[in-house]
Amino acid sequence: MIFTETALHGAYIIDPEKRADPRGFFARAWCQREFEEHNLVPRIVQVNLSYNKTEGTLRGMHYQRAPYAETKLIRCTRGAIYDVIIDLRPESPTYKQWIGVELTADNYRMLFVPEGFAHGFQTLEDSTDVTYQVSEFYTPGVEGGVRYNDPLFSIQWPLEVTVISDKDRSWPDYEV
Repeated sequence: MIFTETALHGAYIIDPEKRADPRGFFARAWCQREFEEHNLVPRIVQVNLSYNKTEGTLRGMHYQRAPYAETKLIRCTRGAIYDVIIDLRPESPTYKQWIGVELTADNYRMLFVPEGFAHGFQTLEDSTDVTYQVSEFYTPGVEGGVRYNDPLFSIQWPLEVTVISDKDRSWPDYEV
C-alpha cells in the first residue's frame, strides 16, 4: 500500500500497490503491520456500508467524542464521492482546516481519517456505495457533527446538495 500524508496532520490517502498481470491486478486493501509502521491505529471493530441512490447526496460531517473517538478508513466501492474531513483537534497545527479527496470505484483510493476529525461526503454519481472500517463501535450519545455549510469552514462541495438528512442539515455552527 502507498501511504501519502495529506495537508492535515495524521490523515492519509492510501493507494493500493497494484501487482498487474493479464488477469487484472492484485493489491492489499488492509495490512495491520503497514498501518502500525505509519503510526496509524490498526484497530477495526466494525465495517459499515452506505448505499446512496442519488448524485448530490450529502452525508456528514460526523464524529464521535472521546473516549469513543474513532478512526475511519473510507473507500468508495461503487460510483464516486467527494470525501471531506475537518481537523477538529484544538492542539493540532491544522485545527479547523479541511481537505476534500475524490474516491471512486475506479481509483481504488482510500482515506484514513484520524480521531478528532469530522468526516462526510457527497456522491458524484447515482447508486454509490461507500465502505467505512472504524476503530470504535458506534456509541449513541457521543456523536457530534458539523453542518456541511458552516461558514467557519466554507467547504466547497462540487455539486448542489440534492439529498441530506434533517439531522445533518441542522447541526449548529461550530463553536471554537
